[in-house]
Amino acid sequence: MESLDMLANNLANVETGGYKADREFYSVYSSLDATADAQTGEMSTLPVIENHWTDLAQGEIRNTTNPLDFAIDGDGLFAVQTARGVRYTRNGNFKILSSGALATNDGSTVRAQGGGPILLQQNMPVDVLPDGTVRQGLQTVGQMEIVSFDRSAINKEGVNYFAAFSDAKPKPATGVVLQGKLEQSNVGTAEASVRLIAIMRQFEMLQKAATIGNDLNTRAIQEVARVVT
Repeated sequence: MESLDMLANNLANVETGGYKADREFYSVYSSLDATADAQTGEMSTLPVIENHWTDLAQGEIRNTTNPLDFAIDGDGLFAVQTARGVRYTRNGNFKILSSGALATNDGSTVRAQGGGPILLQQNMPVDVLPDGTVRQGLQTVGQMEIVSFDRSAINKEGVNYFAAFSDAKPKPATGVVLQGKLEQSNVGTAEASVRLIAIMRQFEMLQKAATIGNDLNTRAIQEVARVVT
């Protein structure tokens, strides 16, 4: 059920820009009723999901021709000021608010280096350099705050945001900003479909095993009752 829920969430976000797939890490356990193999002496084990992890591999970068779409080619995360504090994302599908601030689709403002918003004029072209510097006309408006963290220093929050742990220290990002492009989800549709079929087959096998177990229990009860009578 955990695998199915995780897979369903991944498939639901195949078209979500910058989405990073969730995956599971398995370990094994032995049932209290497990017996040792007669030949090898090894105890029988079954897989169990020990914890979840997020695949941070880069997704495909596609052209959109929208000047307010941005992708990071390589390492890095856009810093965003949300209602819950500073969060980080790979989804560069931005817009300009009525206040002039560059923001994500949910209205969270994109942070400039050193904090604060990036304020733009509504009807002027926007140019962004590979290092995240934002220009309008001949004037530099600001520079996007783009940082990097160790994989273990951030935790996925919601669909497209990451939160850094309190003791995490950001590092300079090595990726470059591409304007008019968006990073796609890194969920492999074909792989997810194959896994979905495999999970459904597991359900069928477990259901069949449970049915056989119930039949054996029923037969045992009937045989005992027959002997007693």
